Amino acid sequence: MKLKKYYPIVLLAGVLVLIQLLTLITGTAYYLTQLTMAAYYVVVALGLSMVMGYAGQISLGQAGFFAIGGYTTAVLTTFDLTDKISRPFFAFLDKIGLLVHKVTLYGDSIVHLSPWISFILALVLAGVVAYSIGVPVLRLKGHYLGMATMGFGIIIYRIVLGTHIFGEADGISNVPAFPILPGITIGGDFSIRIINYYTAWFFVILAMVLLLNLINSRTGRALRSLHGGEDAADAMGVNTAQYKVKVFVIGAVFAAAAGVFITHYNGGIGPSESSVAKSVRYVAIVAVGGMANLWGVLIMGLFLNFLSLRGLFGVYDDAVFGIILVIIMMFFPDGLFQPASLNRIKRILRGK
Repeated sequence: MKLKKYYPIVLLAGVLVLIQLLTLITGTAYYLTQLTMAAYYVVVALGLSMVMGYAGQISLGQAGFFAIGGYTTAVLTTFDLTDKISRPFFAFLDKIGLLVHKVTLYGDSIVHLSPWISFILALVLAGVVAYSIGVPVLRLKGHYLGMATMGFGIIIYRIVLGTHIFGEADGISNVPAFPILPGITIGGDFSIRIINYYTAWFFVILAMVLLLNLINSRTGRALRSLHGGEDAADAMGVNTAQYKVKVFVIGAVFAAAAGVFITHYNGGIGPSESSVAKSVRYVAIVAVGGMANLWGVLIMGLFLNFLSLRGLFGVYDDAVFGIILVIIMMFFPDGLFQPASLNRIKRILRGK
């Protein structure tokens, strides 16, 4: 990828620094909390953009993969291993620093797995599940595929809602912070609010770099041909089934990674994160930004999630995203950040 392709990335980094400085100057640092959470939700939308925009597949199950990541790390990092520390396997994990010893607010000593272990296991689990359901499900097309992926999302939602180990309707709380590197920790402590902000957006930038390189590679060209016409791509020797499954797995892993990070940031996770309404929200963001426009998805993901997290839509939050999706599909099926859509908006504003 040519160096100039990275100029927008540098511009994005500059804008993020400017936003943080403005919140500091204006005394509105509390906005950084919503901007941090919005960043993680943007990562989910970016992964879904690849599935919808380049592989040409619709997925209403991204919230399920998000929940797989969040609940996996929540369970593994809150399960007390104190009574198992004497066993050879756990003693070995403790020796190599993969177990964490801490004292609770009540003065009790507990031992739990390192968040790095839960993070890796969460990504692997999400990838395995995505591959397992992707191979048979991605043979479907159109609304059949949408219903199948929605069914997967509903299954995940019912599992976390009705299983004791997942906290049922209460979810899981007291999830510890995630020490990424010395001095860099993902957690809800206000003293590291700025660090959390830059850490979250670093992951967004990293995701953008990875996906932009993928799009501009030989694989990316195959994906564009797949979206343009699956039958034609198949006739030209593109292994369409394999590419669709791979992109589906990538989208799932992105969602799971975001689920892990936001769970540690919030200190917990609840079943609402795996609801179908959340999956519809991700689809709406991708549709508004443009299914094959990563930058459009990033901008609209930041804008809409920030407004939602600030409570602007109130109790109608899910309804607003549903309405947005309907309007975009009816009038701007290519998204707002496309030349044809922008020209149409200009004509509407001019009354023509």
